[in-house]
Amino acid sequence: MRIGIVACEVLKHEIEHLTKDDPSFVHREYLKFALHEDAQNMKKLIIKAVNELEGKVDAVLLGYAICQSLENVAAELKVPIVMMPGADCIETLLGVDECKAEKKKCMMTWFSSPGWAEVGRKGFIEQFHLDSVEGIDPQYFMDMMFDSYERYLFINTGVGDTEFFLKQSKEFADCVNLRLETRTCGLERIEKAVADVKELAARRC
Repeated sequence: MRIGIVACEVLKHEIEHLTKDDPSFVHREYLKFALHEDAQNMKKLIIKAVNELEGKVDAVLLGYAICQSLENVAAELKVPIVMMPGADCIETLLGVDECKAEKKKCMMTWFSSPGWAEVGRKGFIEQFHLDSVEGIDPQYFMDMMFDSYERYLFINTGVGDTEFFLKQSKEFADCVNLRLETRTCGLERIEKAVADVKELAARRC
């Protein structure tokens, strides 16, 4: 069977960890982080990437949750998919109940994962085009954006260079005066998506 991966680069570490040695995955494509800032454009790019795999794979592991615009995207695709669970990548990692529990601890929490930590401050500035105003330090805009936040929560999935991710997280948290907290989580929701897409592909080949 032939399986394709079309995913957000924020989840690349976890998806690669679970699939890198599996020959069933014959196509791997990771789209740029933060496409959800223009949700409709993100949807168009995903549809294009998946539909280009028609006839080349039996199924696609779509490494995205709903992310504001993908709830019914399967109807527009030419290849069957399995998506990530949840409203966004943080819910994919933690699950809905744990996300709610963390928000109950501190409503104004900035959630981060290995992929987001890797992007870091530089990526955040790029994501929100904070360096586009000549003569104004991007930090000025970051300070405004994080003024009401209280903590930065790094979700350690146990995949990749944890020491580097923690260093990146501390630098980010410090630059916007947030307290840094960490917690762990498993990969069971992504593991299930991987198992489901393999089952789907097996039925079609």
